[in-house]
Amino acid sequence: MKIAEWVSRLGEVWVEGQLAQISRRPGTATAFLVLRDPSADMSIPVTCRRELVETAQLTEGSRVVLRARPDFYPARGSLSLRASEIRQLGVGELLVRLERLKRMLSAEGLFEPARKQRLPFLPTVVGLVTGRASAAERDVVDNARRRWPAVRFRVENVAVQGALAVPQVVEALRRLDADREVDVIVIARGGGSVEDLLPFSDETLCRAVAACLTPVVSAIGHEPDSPLLDLVADLRCSTPTDAGKRIVPDVAEQRVAIDQLRRRAVGAVSSLVATEAHRLAAMRSRPALASPHTLVSSRRSEVEALRDRATRHLRHALSAAADDVAHRRARVAALSPAATLGRGYAIVQRGDGVVVRRSTQVATDDRLRIRLAEGELAATVAGSHPEGQEDR
Repeated sequence: MKIAEWVSRLGEVWVEGQLAQISRRPGTATAFLVLRDPSADMSIPVTCRRELVETAQLTEGSRVVLRARPDFYPARGSLSLRASEIRQLGVGELLVRLERLKRMLSAEGLFEPARKQRLPFLPTVVGLVTGRASAAERDVVDNARRRWPAVRFRVENVAVQGALAVPQVVEALRRLDADREVDVIVIARGGGSVEDLLPFSDETLCRAVAACLTPVVSAIGHEPDSPLLDLVADLRCSTPTDAGKRIVPDVAEQRVAIDQLRRRAVGAVSSLVATEAHRLAAMRSRPALASPHTLVSSRRSEVEALRDRATRHLRHALSAAADDVAHRRARVAALSPAATLGRGYAIVQRGDGVVVRRSTQVATDDRLRIRLAEGELAATVAGSHPEGQEDR
């Protein structure tokens, strides 16, 4: 089945959108409209009776819901709508839909304080998304430069109401977020009606702001009903003027703060120097430092007494050690074999060198070697007597 046949089977449908363009050609009873999806870069042509537009008092930017029959043109491959009924959405209905979207985004955590980023103290470049040559742009730039003259801006001029607002703001936001020099982004617009501010409550824009890596500031006028952008942005300012004052520090206040810190630092250093000088003077006034020779003289007698005591102890220890060495030497000399021989004893050895201790170790005619204290003797055994017997 061809596309045209499928489209013809649809019958009448209800379509909601925003009027991007209204054309009334003179001499015809037909009005030509362009219906746009506010959350996407999509539109569709619509034709209707001219009286429908005039009866509903439609204007460009109005949010409407219409009943229409789709038409498909195979030659161009395009789709259009023929409207038979058009209803303009009321403010009450819009607020109900916004409240429903607000609850959904809140349930997803897009408004949580924990996900909000802190603004830099002194941004290098401020990205500004606002209308071309608008009062909001002047308010932000003038107030920021009045506080910090060196601040730089990167301005993206976009539509701030109507069907083109959402896609243009989202695209500008994407470009500024990708710019590494931009430290904070301000979305600014002056006050307006609920219908005028609808783009700043759009779901696509809210999600784009939540996805930004750069902190985003919302400055959308001061209406009682704040747009959803205020809730999802990292900082909400009541007006563009307020935003200009809050994105940069006040140079005058910073100078005062620096002067105060300088005075505090000077005072702290001066106090420290005075304290240390007092301590140094107190130390220098002590007797030990005022007259070092006095301390040495007072300790000289103690040193001499200690030296005498050490000398006496050393001499006593050396004398005791000498006596002990002499005593041990005498004992060793008394116990030596030479001393025994000196008292008249002798060492008798057989020819094989064995020391003779008993008479049974030798036999008659054995040759012996006798060692005396001085010299040796050679002898021959003439006979032997067992222990306890004598030669008679």
